[in-house]
Amino acid sequence: MTESFDKESTLDQEESLQPKMVTVEIEGKPFQVPAGITLMKAIWYSGQDVVRGAGCLGGFCGACATYYRTKDDPKVKTCLACSFAVEDGMSFSFMPAFPARKATYDLTELKDPKQDLFTLYPEAPLCRNCNACTEACPQSIDVREGVWKAVFGDFKAVSEMFMDCVMCGMCTPVCIADIAPNLVAVYASRAQGVHFTDNPEGLEKRIQAITEGRYQADWARVLKMSDEELQNASATIP
Repeated sequence: MTESFDKESTLDQEESLQPKMVTVEIEGKPFQVPAGITLMKAIWYSGQDVVRGAGCLGGFCGACATYYRTKDDPKVKTCLACSFAVEDGMSFSFMPAFPARKATYDLTELKDPKQDLFTLYPEAPLCRNCNACTEACPQSIDVREGVWKAVFGDFKAVSEMFMDCVMCGMCTPVCIADIAPNLVAVYASRAQGVHFTDNPEGLEKRIQAITEGRYQADWARVLKMSDEELQNASATIP
């Protein structure tokens, strides 16, 4: 049975959906953008090119570190533009590049990593406990506490505390002691992994097997496969 439609009950015009618009200020200029989109999308919607400040767009790389202020709130806050939604009356701008000093080191040549921290980052113990770094962190990490744990040699705690650090660098320009907390944390985490963490069970055996060429024949066979053969082989893997 064929169903018939009454023409009078149907729309003969194109459906038009207009999103709710809000006013935001981007780099000092006002723009109308759809409500609910991210700050990054608002920048693109306004027709601006993002030459610096865009990366993974998933909240992991820290490239889009942004300062923002909401309507009627004098406090300037921080966020990642790719994962924070616009609000009506919001003002925001990307964090400019900051010349933080990055120490150069070879982890395998460090004799006393915990003491070497003071050679590589001598400003680390000069923390004034102002807590500005923690306030600036868009990932809500207790940055100040992490710096002091690094100073007192608790590298394991530092590596765990900064697991969510995206290296946006927003903790650095606010530090009155000229510390780059994120770089101190990276050093502590790397040193913890290389010098103070036992290798997983079986890792040495697997490395030895690879070094001895135990899997060389298998690699040679795989590298000779065509694209179709690789797809068929992958399909059989449970």
